[in-house]
Amino acid sequence: VQLQASGGGLVQDGDSLSLSCASSGGTMNRLEMAWFRQAPGKEREFVAAIRWENGIQYYTDSVKGRFIISRDDVKDTLYLQMNSLKLEDTAVYYCAAKPRGTTIVKQPPSYAYWGQGTQVTVSS
Repeated sequence: VQLQASGGGLVQDGDSLSLSCASSGGTMNRLEMAWFRQAPGKEREFVAAIRWENGIQYYTDSVKGRFIISRDDVKDTLYLQMNSLKLEDTAVYYCAAKPRGTTIVKQPPSYAYWGQGTQVTVSS
């Protein structure tokens, strides 16, 4: 499975940005999909995930109400709509995938497949 993230950029505080992650080499509906991010000097952290079988979404507290994760299994693409961006959202954003399981996993080592990362920079 290969993942290709795109959509990052430089935006201002309060703006919106949409990330995409194209999957190839496998069928995305067999995978749990998630977004992580890593700010300079910090560990990679869970941002959002979406269940393969029912589309239920999970978010880290700091992005709840602002970010929306979605997936299109026909297009094999994962999305992250980011609204009301804040300075602290600045990071490299990674999409990740793992074989589907019974529960959402938020630890990076549990994900077998990673995109290359896309930079999101929020300025004041």
